[in-house]
Amino acid sequence: MPRGDKSKYTRKQDRKADHIAEGYEKRGVSHKEAERRAWATVNKESGGGNKSGSGRGRKDTKVSARKGGKLGGRAAAARPKAARSASARKAAATRKRRAA
Repeated sequence: MPRGDKSKYTRKQDRKADHIAEGYEKRGVSHKEAERRAWATVNKESGGGNKSGSGRGRKDTKVSARKGGKLGGRAAAARPKAARSASARKAAATRKRRAA
């Protein structure tokens, strides 16, 4: 099997990689780099291709997904309360203006 061949991955792993790559592309990462990162994430979570062999059926770790959730909101928490409140007021005004 040549390097980079995806034949040993399950359909679920393939779908997961596509979904992750799509998220990276939405954030402005090139298609090739998004694919590379997506497969690296799938490999990290599931330990590589699971189609046959002794490791088939092993549960995914979801480490990458958990990491993203933990990181979320960290930048906002570092800002002073007054700055956060001002942003919230501005956002509320914008939503109200656009709804009308």
